[in-house]
Amino acid sequence: MGFFSFLGRLLFASIFILSAWQMFDEFGVDGGPAAKELIPKFTVIKQHISSKLGLGVPNIDVRNLVATTIVLKGLGGILFVFGSSFGAYLLLLHLAITTPLLYDFYNYELNKPEFHLLLPEFLQSIALFGALLFFLGMKNCIPRRQLKKKIPKTKTV
Repeated sequence: MGFFSFLGRLLFASIFILSAWQMFDEFGVDGGPAAKELIPKFTVIKQHISSKLGLGVPNIDVRNLVATTIVLKGLGGILFVFGSSFGAYLLLLHLAITTPLLYDFYNYELNKPEFHLLLPEFLQSIALFGALLFFLGMKNCIPRRQLKKKIPKTKTV
């Protein structure tokens, strides 16, 4: 059972690890294709937040956001393979930040092709989020391995 658990975590985390490796490989000076995709979406989010709150949102460099994403995905994936709860929390943080930002299907009408492209990706990220929550729940409900106490032998006289 232990091998299959490890294999399942390895296959699950490979999504994140391989994606982080690809993003790292393409990063370059400008942040790579990920930064180019994030700039317009991040601008829309900043405008929406500043209009709702009435406050200016601090200027965040998108390259730093991409670098943070690479670290969360890579480190979280590697730690998750070895059964670490901290790795699962890092992956949860990554999904919580990037899912509504990247897959903004709610900004498109139902009959637009972008809606039908973004909705399945959004739902897949939600499913990954749920799987990580399931992992954390199962990890917390399984009792830790306890050492067996030896029963002292009675001495006969």
